[in-house]
Amino acid sequence: MARLIRAAGLRWPVEEDFEFSKDCFGLDQSQVRLYPAIARHTVLVMAALAICAVTAAMLRHRTDTQAPPPEHPDQPPPADPGMTPLTVPEITRLLIPPPARPGLAEHWANWRRGHQARACRYHHRTRLARDSQIAPAG
Repeated sequence: MARLIRAAGLRWPVEEDFEFSKDCFGLDQSQVRLYPAIARHTVLVMAALAICAVTAAMLRHRTDTQAPPPEHPDQPPPADPGMTPLTVPEITRLLIPPPARPGLAEHWANWRRGHQARACRYHHRTRLARDSQIAPAG
């Protein structure tokens, strides 16, 4: 039974990767009739996903500038919450052809990552407040 559970647990990330590649990379958007064409399309999509995933992993430490999470619920937010690290969806957005105005894609990506860092901090603070209310007095 433990072996079956372990196998099911290993399959879950693979299923998530396929679902993600369908959404972001168009794995399910091929209109082919022959097996070689479907195989080529699948290999190309998975290679693009792998390249973006490796890039995101390599840049994680250089692009993660988030402030540390709050220690207690009453802690005020920092002046600069920083930015979340680059993710695979963010990298795919940056690789799309640029908009008419130069620098707009980069500006929008920086704004979105800063907003995500701010939201993450408030989420941590809310969870701390909830956990302190649930904790038994003693």
